[in-house]
Amino acid sequence: MNRQSFRSPLARAIGLGSAKSGERHWLAERVTAVALVPLMLWFVASIIAHAGSDYTAFIAWLRTPLVAGGMILLLIALFHHTALGLQVVIEDYVHSGARFAAVIAIQLCCYGLAVVGIIAILRIALRS
Repeated sequence: MNRQSFRSPLARAIGLGSAKSGERHWLAERVTAVALVPLMLWFVASIIAHAGSDYTAFIAWLRTPLVAGGMILLLIALFHHTALGLQVVIEDYVHSGARFAAVIAIQLCCYGLAVVGIIAILRIALRS
C-alpha cells in the first residue's frame, strides 16, 4: 500500500497533508522567537540602564519614537508568540469539544493584552 491511499480524496485533490497549515504555524513560531531575541535583549538592557531613574526620566525615555516603536514591536511579537505556543499546547493536550473554545479564549486573551499594552504605550508616547 502506498502513502497516497491513506489520504482522503479531497486531501489528494488539493494536495494537503494531515497537518494542513502546520508548516506555516511552525514557521511563525520560529520567526517570532527569532524576533524576540534582540527585542528582549534591548528591553532588559534598557530596564537595567534605567533602574535608578525616577518616574519622569523613565516616561521621557518611553516617549521617544524609537523606544515607543520598539516596545510596540516587543508586545506584538511577544503576545503573538505566546498565542501560537499556547495554541499548540491546547491542541496537543485538550481532546474534548472544549478545544476550539479554549484556543479562541487564549487568542482573545493574548491579543487583547497586546492591544491594551499598545494603547498604554501610545497614550504615554502621545501625551503632550
